[in-house]
Amino acid sequence: MPRISEFFGITILMYWFDTQKHRIPHIHVRYQGKEAVLDLVGNVLKGELNLRALKLIREWCIEHQGELQGAWTAATEGKEIPWIRPLQ
Repeated sequence: MPRISEFFGITILMYWFDTQKHRIPHIHVRYQGKEAVLDLVGNVLKGELNLRALKLIREWCIEHQGELQGAWTAATEGKEIPWIRPLQ
């Protein structure tokens, strides 16, 4: 599963062809030993993360909305998923 960004100890990943289990565009997030699945605006679909991490992820998602949509399209087509700049 490709890592598409990483910041403040938060790892953002996106799987190729991951449309069966979660039908809407989404990312997988790992932080402090926990994992969650979030939509591309930062709403939790599955799992849980602390509020600080969620706030940072939501900010990042909003900042990179167009890039996330492009990455999702690439992933569903089996193409290379691009790296997205981290939150600064």
